Amino acid sequence: MRILGIDPGYALMGWSIVDYNKSKFSLIEFGCIDTPAGMPMPERLAQIYEEINRVIEQYEPSVASIEELYFQNNAKTAIQVGQARGIAILSCYNHGLEINEYTPLQIKQSVSGYGNADKKQVQEMVKIILHLDKIPKPDDAADAVAAAICCGNESGGSLRKKIDNSYRQR
Repeated sequence: MRILGIDPGYALMGWSIVDYNKSKFSLIEFGCIDTPAGMPMPERLAQIYEEINRVIEQYEPSVASIEELYFQNNAKTAIQVGQARGIAILSCYNHGLEINEYTPLQIKQSVSGYGNADKKQVQEMVKIILHLDKIPKPDDAADAVAAAICCGNESGGSLRKKIDNSYRQR
């Protein structure tokens, strides 16, 4: 299955494309959608939507893995990140992708085996799992890769069957 991993943000939104087949992961591509500071929020959201659409159309993932938001002290920032996350979900939905949402704790647990792992530990495990020479940069892209790995590691049989069937139809 081909997984689109997304680390939500409105200034930087990390994304990744990871193939998962028979318990093996392959990193296809990763990057960030960078919207400039000072750009009006509606324009930022439009740019995020257009770029997520481009990634989906170029790489044709069958499933999306999106990190859920956790409570932040700055309500304005949380709302803006939530808007960007909603735009990413809309793009995935409009392209017919299966959408899976994971908490940061679930992603850390799935990738590193420890729900309280720090960012460096998770990034090091991403590097090891994917047999990379170096950790993907920037951090937002590495977080998107971790979200994709979490989705691949998910043990819910119904998701795997659904994705395997859609992948066979290609």
